[in-house]
Amino acid sequence: MMRIPSLIQEQNSFAGITNKLLSSRVRSICVAYEGMEKFFPKSKIVMTGNPVREETTNVKGKRVEAFKFFSLNPDKKTILVTGGSLGARTINESIEIIIPELLKNDYQLIWQTGRLYAERAKGFVALTNSKNIVAFDFINRMDYAYAAADVVISRAGASSVSEIALVAKPAILVPSPNVAEDHQTKNAMSLVEKNAAVLVTDDECRNNLMNVVLQVLNDEQRQQMLKSNIAKLSVRDSASRIVDEVYKIVTDKSKTN
Repeated sequence: MMRIPSLIQEQNSFAGITNKLLSSRVRSICVAYEGMEKFFPKSKIVMTGNPVREETTNVKGKRVEAFKFFSLNPDKKTILVTGGSLGARTINESIEIIIPELLKNDYQLIWQTGRLYAERAKGFVALTNSKNIVAFDFINRMDYAYAAADVVISRAGASSVSEIALVAKPAILVPSPNVAEDHQTKNAMSLVEKNAAVLVTDDECRNNLMNVVLQVLNDEQRQQMLKSNIAKLSVRDSASRIVDEVYKIVTDKSKTN
């Protein structure tokens, strides 16, 4: 309102109401998904991707080191499950259900439970008496977790999707239903429509997650397709791209909003 040159960043594939309201007043709109012209003026849109920590997505050459870190076997198929810092209840309860089948197939599991579910999950894992499962409330070395994973099971928040795209891992996305305008489902669908991820709804997760995991892990061709397609959607150096846009606004004295 004071006509101070401004920029906004929309992280999700479905624009939030605040950013839609602001779009007519700002100079640039940084986005992470294609097709955002349905929400914003096309002339203001700049594809920058979402900034993520570089150390998290720098996985090249770390696979052997990663398996040592988690004390797991590099010759076994490995699943990474992550539901955020607090944990995703549906995903965690679904993992409990499918662990017997995972062990039967000799798969390994790196399970980030989140703080609220950690005690229960660690107790459950202890009862299995299996070296194939490691559980943590929070994983400090997500680069190792991604490096070790053959398949990632995750919510579909903007940062999570951006990280998975940058590390190019086959992903099974379980969008949270408890977010504004169901934007996680829209994030997931933007990948699913490009054959870059697999969607399991929150309602279906407990009954269907194991079937989907088996389908993906037993189909090498599908894994390669998912890797290739999600990698095409990744945008590197996102923070630098956004800074460049800010700098353009700061140094352009010829325009006012």
